[in-house]
Amino acid sequence: MAFHPGATKRQKEAARRDKQRHKEEKKEQRKREKASRESNPLAPGEDPDIAGIVPGPQPPLEE
Repeated sequence: MAFHPGATKRQKEAARRDKQRHKEEKKEQRKREKASRESNPLAPGEDPDIAGIVPGPQPPLEE
Protein backbone atom coordinates (compact mmCIF):
# COMPACT_ATOMS: atom_id res chain seq x y z
CA MET A 1 0.00 0.00 0.00
CA ALA A 2 1.38 3.41 -0.95
CA PHE A 3 1.76 6.12 1.65
CA HIS A 4 0.55 9.60 0.68
CA PRO A 5 1.57 12.10 3.37
CA GLY A 6 -0.09 15.03 1.61
CA ALA A 7 -3.46 13.31 1.43
CA THR A 8 -3.23 12.20 5.05
CA LYS A 9 -2.39 15.73 6.16
CA ARG A 10 -5.33 17.19 4.21
CA GLN A 11 -7.68 14.65 5.80
CA LYS A 12 -6.42 15.50 9.29
CA GLU A 13 -6.74 19.23 8.64
CA ALA A 14 -10.28 18.80 7.29
CA ALA A 15 -11.24 16.75 10.35
CA ARG A 16 -9.76 19.42 12.62
CA ARG A 17 -11.72 22.17 10.83
CA ASP A 18 -14.94 20.14 11.09
CA LYS A 19 -14.40 19.58 14.80
CA GLN A 20 -13.65 23.27 15.38
CA ARG A 21 -16.76 24.30 13.42
CA HIS A 22 -18.86 21.86 15.47
CA LYS A 23 -17.44 23.31 18.70
CA GLU A 24 -18.27 26.86 17.56
CA GLU A 25 -21.84 25.83 16.70
CA LYS A 26 -22.29 24.27 20.15
CA LYS A 27 -20.83 27.40 21.77
CA GLU A 28 -23.29 29.64 19.89
CA GLN A 29 -26.18 27.35 20.84
CA ARG A 30 -25.22 27.49 24.53
CA LYS A 31 -24.97 31.29 24.28
CA ARG A 32 -28.50 31.50 22.80
CA GLU A 33 -29.90 29.13 25.45
CA LYS A 34 -28.30 31.18 28.22
CA ALA A 35 -29.76 34.39 26.81
CA SER A 36 -33.23 32.84 26.61
CA ARG A 37 -32.99 31.61 30.22
CA GLU A 38 -31.98 35.07 31.41
CA SER A 39 -34.81 36.72 29.46
CA ASN A 40 -37.43 34.53 31.23
CA PRO A 41 -37.27 35.61 34.87
CA LEU A 42 -38.56 33.24 37.52
CA ALA A 43 -41.18 33.99 40.12
CA PRO A 44 -39.76 35.12 43.47
CA GLY A 45 -38.66 32.13 45.51
CA GLU A 46 -38.75 29.70 42.56
CA ASP A 47 -35.76 27.38 42.25
CA PRO A 48 -34.31 27.57 38.71
CA ASP A 49 -33.15 23.95 38.89
CA ILE A 50 -36.66 22.60 39.29
CA ALA A 51 -38.65 25.26 37.42
CA GLY A 52 -41.14 23.70 35.04
CA ILE A 53 -40.89 20.17 36.43
CA VAL A 54 -44.25 18.46 36.84
CA PRO A 55 -44.47 15.97 39.74
CA GLY A 56 -46.13 12.62 39.29
CA PRO A 57 -46.08 9.95 36.62
CA GLN A 58 -44.29 10.93 33.45
CA PRO A 59 -45.77 10.39 29.99
CA PRO A 60 -44.41 7.39 28.05
CA LEU A 61 -41.53 8.04 25.69
CA GLU A 62 -42.50 8.20 22.04
CA GLU A 63 -40.38 6.07 19.75
